[in-house]
Amino acid sequence: MIARPHYIDRLRSLKDLRIIKTLSGVRRSGKSTILELFKDHLLSSGVEAERIQMINFEDLANATLLDYQVLHDSITTSLVPEKMNYIFLDEIQQVPHFERAVDSLYIKKNVDLYITGSNAHLLSGELATLLSGRYVTIPVLPLSFAEYWSSQAEGDQYSAFEIYLERGGLPYTTEISDDNTYRAYVDGIINSVLVKDVLSRHTLANSTLIERLARFLTDSSGSLVSIKKIADTLTSMGERTTSATVASYLNSLTEAFLFYRCDRFDVAGRRYLSTHAKYYPVDQALRRALLGRKRPDRGHRLEGVVYMELTRRGHAVFVGTIKGLEIDFVAEKDGVTEYYQVAMATAQKEVYEREIAPFLLIRDNYRKILLSEDRGSFNDRGIEQYNIVEWLLGR
Repeated sequence: MIARPHYIDRLRSLKDLRIIKTLSGVRRSGKSTILELFKDHLLSSGVEAERIQMINFEDLANATLLDYQVLHDSITTSLVPEKMNYIFLDEIQQVPHFERAVDSLYIKKNVDLYITGSNAHLLSGELATLLSGRYVTIPVLPLSFAEYWSSQAEGDQYSAFEIYLERGGLPYTTEISDDNTYRAYVDGIINSVLVKDVLSRHTLANSTLIERLARFLTDSSGSLVSIKKIADTLTSMGERTTSATVASYLNSLTEAFLFYRCDRFDVAGRRYLSTHAKYYPVDQALRRALLGRKRPDRGHRLEGVVYMELTRRGHAVFVGTIKGLEIDFVAEKDGVTEYYQVAMATAQKEVYEREIAPFLLIRDNYRKILLSEDRGSFNDRGIEQYNIVEWLLGR
């Protein structure tokens, strides 16, 4: 298993606190593996095996536990009295009315509860209503490049980044070398998400429209779009639809963590803008699966990797706008703002000046960072420039 220290450290910091730990993210992003890694940590730190219960609800062996009352009774009868018990419930959304069992387990003083889920609607809706203020959400994303690089036994970091940019960071794909097997595996994940987490939420859902919408979002990643523009484009492609339908499907795709919405922010006016947004796929694997061998826009792919990395590092991320110019990302965390531009190469002076032009209009003193594939690091007029691979590795 690939080490994922960021998540294990987070779970260690929350261990034994009277709060439900909720790991949420797209299917096959590694949530189950993180629970396994944390279970190993508990065992190595002296917790007896009988005090740990782990249930995966996608395993048919646990089919009888899909009844929340049966689930609750099975867990409580196996609790070790007078000691803390660690309960891991994987893909909890498979259990109808799961929140009732979770609520009852939560109130037991000797239960430390960890759950995972692949749909934001279920995990924010039912839990938010019943367990407000009693749970914390830990977003789980596919492998960062640093995690991916740590799993590679040979090669250099720049060659590894080319593969990462092409194949993405879904954890199990690091074990697949055959291209046809890789494609089949990723196709299976996407189809599973579309069927289980998107189509299932809509009565008389149009599966062809949803798939075309996913293709459009992947192809237009890095470009500002509006719901009306999407609806008009899909209609012109022969898939007649309305803005209301597109908005509903978009919401489902983002709640299934397949795409992330990046809204706009007016830097000069310090206000958020509701019109137009960018949508980024959760992983570069979606591009291969949904667009096949269509020639990619490398700049937009780099942009997508940076967006997901900023999100992974805990930033709220927006598209910046200032006096008609666009800043790729305005990243906010703990009351601090950072500005980012992403480019392929900036050796040509006109390209460099174009990339930093929005930075020169900003009047505050927050960091302004240019990420590119140029080697080395520089500082020009207060603008920091770093190689994107080095930045992804945290150097």
